[in-house]
Amino acid sequence: MLSLTRGLSGASSRRLLSRFGSPDQVYAASFDQLNELVKFETAAEICKGINAELLSPVKNWLLDNNNRLVTLADSDYPQALLNIPDPPLLLYVKGRIELLNRTGLAIVGSRHATPQGIHNAEAFAEALSNAGYCIISGMAHGIDAAAHRGALKGVAGSIAVIGTGMDKIYPSANRELAHTLASQGALVSEFPLGTPPLGSNFPRRNRLISGMSLGCLVVEASLQSGSLITARLALEQDREVFAIPGSIHAPQSRGCHSLLKQGAKLVENAQDILEEFGANPIKNVPPVQASDSALLAQLGYDPVDLDSLSVRCSLTISQLSAMLLPLELDGHICTLPGGLYQRIH
Repeated sequence: MLSLTRGLSGASSRRLLSRFGSPDQVYAASFDQLNELVKFETAAEICKGINAELLSPVKNWLLDNNNRLVTLADSDYPQALLNIPDPPLLLYVKGRIELLNRTGLAIVGSRHATPQGIHNAEAFAEALSNAGYCIISGMAHGIDAAAHRGALKGVAGSIAVIGTGMDKIYPSANRELAHTLASQGALVSEFPLGTPPLGSNFPRRNRLISGMSLGCLVVEASLQSGSLITARLALEQDREVFAIPGSIHAPQSRGCHSLLKQGAKLVENAQDILEEFGANPIKNVPPVQASDSALLAQLGYDPVDLDSLSVRCSLTISQLSAMLLPLELDGHICTLPGGLYQRIH
C-alpha cells in the first residue's frame, strides 16, 4: 500500500500513479525511475516492497464487514473530492459507504458552543438532512457533535471526517456518538490506523469536510476557531460559505461576523441555504391550518419548552402535545434536546 510508505506524500503518490498507472506497477519500477519523481529516501523505501508488518493491522481491520478501504480508482470514492487540489489517495471508511456520494453540506463551529449554538446546529442539521443533504462535520465537541446528532434524526444521514486513525476515537467523550455514526452514518479518515490526534492532522481533515460538501455553514466560531480554516478551505475549493449571526458581545459570534464581512452568506434558517442551491422544500410542506396559526405565532422562532408554551397559550400540556405532533410531522416545527420545540418555517 503506497499510503503506508514512509515519507511518501499524497502529491508524490499521485505523480507515481500518473506515471506508472497502478500501485503494482509503482512497486515494479526501478529505483532510478522512482527517483525521477520522488526523493532518494522515498524511492529506497518503495524499493523495499510492501511492509507486511504495517499491512497486517489493516487486513485485520478489514475483517469487519462494516469497514472499507476506498481508493481514488473506486466508484465509491467521493466524487466531490476529485475537484479539490489534493484528494487523498485512500480513505478508511466505517459505516454506510453509500453516503460518500450523497450531496453533502458541512456544518462546523466552536468546541465551546453556547446552548443556543448547540440548538441551532441540531435544528439546522435535522432540517437540512430532511431536505436530502448528508451533513458532514468533524465529530469535535460542541457544534460538530450537535450537527451530527441533528442530522441523524433526519433522513439523509451524517458523515464524520476524523483527524486520527480509524481505530482511535477523539475526543474520547464522543465515543458513543462515534458508534452511532458507524451504524447509522459513516466515519471517514485518510490517516493510517494507529495515527494519534496530532494537531497538524486537523487542518488536513478540514479540507475533506469542505471538499465533500456543496457548502459550509459556520454556526458559532471565535476568531481563532479552526472552523474558520474550514471556511477558508471551502472558499478555496469554490464552495459556498454560510454563517449564522449572533450577539455582538459574544466571543463565539465574532468568527461568524468576520466571515459575513468577507462575503459569507447570512442565514437565519435552513431555507436560506436550500434556496441558495435552488431547493424550496417549503412548497412540499402542507399549508398551516387556521387553527394552528395562533399556536405557531405563540411558539415564535426561538426554542421553547412545553411549560412556557402552555402558559403563553393557556392550554394544558396534553392539549399542546396533541397539536404539536401534526405540526412536527408536516415539517413546520422540530423538536430539540431537552424537550424544546422550534418553528422551522
